[in-house]
Amino acid sequence: MLDRESAREHVLEAAEELFYGRGIQTVGMDAVRDASGVSLKRLYQLFPSKEELVLEFLRQRDARWQRALADYADARPTPEERITAVFDWLYTWFSEPDYRGCAFINSFGELGAVSHEVAEQARHHKKIFHDYLAGLVAAAGHPAELADRLALLAEGAIITAAIFGTPEPAHQARDAARLLMQMS
Repeated sequence: MLDRESAREHVLEAAEELFYGRGIQTVGMDAVRDASGVSLKRLYQLFPSKEELVLEFLRQRDARWQRALADYADARPTPEERITAVFDWLYTWFSEPDYRGCAFINSFGELGAVSHEVAEQARHHKKIFHDYLAGLVAAAGHPAELADRLALLAEGAIITAAIFGTPEPAHQARDAARLLMQMS
């Protein structure tokens, strides 16, 4: 029998794969139980409701996503290169075989109208991303409003890549970001 932390990890891994791959509303707790190997009783002890499981899935994904992006972009030597590295990182993400777009946009689309907490988690994720871009823009000495434009480019690329099944929108957005930086 798994200890509490191991069981929790198994449940969250299964939930992430299922929620991201199939959508939240189509996945029941029975499917999470089956995929995780954790009994339904234990699953509900760990997460008393599906919404609590969804929120924890989103919190963990947010932390992992933000950390991976920052690790990649912050490794670049200049502020300008860090900005364009954001879009290179997006290209890598979009190239993953299971890429289905942004889990936060998807979750908001599915549950944002009925779950205030899911909507807030999606807003939080987008705000943290925007704030990260704003920090990069400030470090590069560009006007603050450039961060808004870069965020729109990135968000558009995220959606377009998912819809068309190609990572190329990341390169197109990177090229547009370069032009915007030259103009500012």
